[in-house]
Amino acid sequence: MTTFSLATAGIAFALALAIGGPMIHWIRSRGFGKAISEEGPDTHMVKEGTPTMGGVIFIVAIVILTIAANLVEGNRWSILLPLVGVVSLAALGWLDDTGTLVGRAQSGLSWRIKFALLGLFSVGVGLVLYFGLDVRSLNVPWAGQFDLGPIYIVLAAVVVFATIISVGISDGLDNLAGGAAAIAIAAFGVIAIGQEQDFIVRFAFTTVGAVLGFLWFNAHPAQIFMGETGSLALGGALAILALMTGHWLLLPVIGIVFVLEAASDIIQVGYYKWSGGRRVFRMAPFHNHLELSGWSEPQIVTRFWLLGIAGAILGVALALKVPS
Repeated sequence: MTTFSLATAGIAFALALAIGGPMIHWIRSRGFGKAISEEGPDTHMVKEGTPTMGGVIFIVAIVILTIAANLVEGNRWSILLPLVGVVSLAALGWLDDTGTLVGRAQSGLSWRIKFALLGLFSVGVGLVLYFGLDVRSLNVPWAGQFDLGPIYIVLAAVVVFATIISVGISDGLDNLAGGAAAIAIAAFGVIAIGQEQDFIVRFAFTTVGAVLGFLWFNAHPAQIFMGETGSLALGGALAILALMTGHWLLLPVIGIVFVLEAASDIIQVGYYKWSGGRRVFRMAPFHNHLELSGWSEPQIVTRFWLLGIAGAILGVALALKVPS
């Protein structure tokens, strides 16, 4: 069964490739071109008008294969949580993306509304995990597994919310957020293999394959952006898989790229307010600072991927240190 679960990555990759071309044509025909913020690096202005909402490419592949491989065979109904979560977040992201298109008067969802909706979603995930799936534990390397009781709901909500926001912050360069998310999700898929949770393995590697198919079109210079449609969904998938394996304590290690990006944003904003207008970085998040420091976009993405791979390997190794 694990062999089939891993094979879904290749199937998802091929499906996303097949979907990608027609989907890009459809999105372009609808005039869904991304408006680039003037607050970013000037070099990004050449990306103005690039089709966005491309996350729908891997979302469609994930939905089709998850229904075919999980819900029909084996009645693995618990996989509904990450599946419904991914679709719900993609829908929210699509709504937000419609306000960031070239020629549109809107400016996307306000941060208050967006954070409120993500907060409700995060609490909902915590409740489903605790009451619906009886998932309430934390795995600690060398120490073992601990049942956290009702406080788990709050902690799970924080994990989901923080992960979604962190992945979204990282989505600023071609292939950066998508590649880093695929690496991190693959790591939790490997962890799930050791737990013999085949349905989680299947969902994880289906997601990885579908994202890799999208990255074919998102490679620099990108033919399409994933938009919030994709970044919110990937953040949610990563957080839910981490929680379902019980190894969410390893998220900062496996998702080191997202931690670095989010931390740079927090530091920049906090220091700016505290110092009365001074900055730590030339521009936040950190990938913008590196770009303004002379790093090329492919250099930043490749090196962040390498950092993500190193974090994923370390995270899997630490997961093996949890006593059974």
